[in-house]
Amino acid sequence: MARKFLYMIAILAVLVIAALFVLRIWSAELTRFAFVPRATFARIDPLPSGAYAGNRMWFSRPGISGEDQAQWVPAGVAKGQGPAAVFFIHPTSYLARNAWNGPLDDMDTNRRTSYYLQGMASAFNGQAQVWAPRYRQAAFGAFLTDKAEGQMALDAAYLDVRLAFDAFLEAVPKDMPIVLAGHSQGALHLLHLLKDRVAGTPLAARIVAAYPIGWPISVEHDLPVLGLKPCTAAAQTGCIMSWASFAEPAEPGLVVEAYRTRPGLDGQAKDARPVLCTNPLNGGASASAPASANLGTLKPSSDLKSGELIVGAVPARCDAASGILLIGDPPEMGAYVLPGNNYHIYDIPLFWANLRADVGRRAAAWQATQASGQKQAR
Repeated sequence: MARKFLYMIAILAVLVIAALFVLRIWSAELTRFAFVPRATFARIDPLPSGAYAGNRMWFSRPGISGEDQAQWVPAGVAKGQGPAAVFFIHPTSYLARNAWNGPLDDMDTNRRTSYYLQGMASAFNGQAQVWAPRYRQAAFGAFLTDKAEGQMALDAAYLDVRLAFDAFLEAVPKDMPIVLAGHSQGALHLLHLLKDRVAGTPLAARIVAAYPIGWPISVEHDLPVLGLKPCTAAAQTGCIMSWASFAEPAEPGLVVEAYRTRPGLDGQAKDARPVLCTNPLNGGASASAPASANLGTLKPSSDLKSGELIVGAVPARCDAASGILLIGDPPEMGAYVLPGNNYHIYDIPLFWANLRADVGRRAAAWQATQASGQKQAR
């Protein structure tokens, strides 16, 4: 009996090693198999022009009824009332492969979105307004394939986001400063908004800062058409903050592959040069910052319904060779770390308090500059 038990243990050990080997060698292929939609692409009709006029198509906006997860704050953090309106585009929360674009009424998708809003959009609620639209997002699998359907799904999702942004601009006061933010798929849509709606327009003067986080930005092929420069100082305005977080040793191959399969915003193919990285611990002032500069990492609770701030949890260093943001040894944040030590889901929570302070400084600096200009004009 003991010998049979030992044989069983040996067989299980071999199976575990084999499974780990398969995951190691074919993890990208298995990920694609699990998430790339098998359904035929179905074109979705554009939303009507007034779709975002009321509250129904918003997860967060001023005066919305019911619980607004973007207005949550952890214990010990006071609600702020900065001068800006924030437009926040949530990341991918539709993980099924039943369709290329997620339906607006999918309960699992909306539940995940509420967690994202609480853990990410909440970093921006120190400002006067936070707006976060619902949109028919591209499925997670759209980022894992070079099929035309993947780009078609992203294009369809962007039309919703653009319509929401135009409604946002109509609703907020015409002289109100604006913060633009998005994570992952939301960051990608934000880059297109910057190109299509902000660059070279009077609106650019109202932009406190843009935070397209968790999506690589090509310095050569994306940045020149966005109309904003990278942030290089904590109180700089009209600039871009962007990073993608990896613990060490980092293996960003899957992310880099997805990034390079799509042309830059200038229509040209991307190359292996480093992507844009601005350090969230010092506002982009330098490439590296120690853990002591981290004002508070938002570690989520096991049920994702709350979280606590941990001061000095992780450092941050922009890697010169790749442009990814390295955070040292893997911190314990929860169960959603992606392969390759990719802390993508935690890009904002890792630096929650610093990001909140960053937005506040830049909004105050924008307001002070406007007040000074008005005084001189008198």
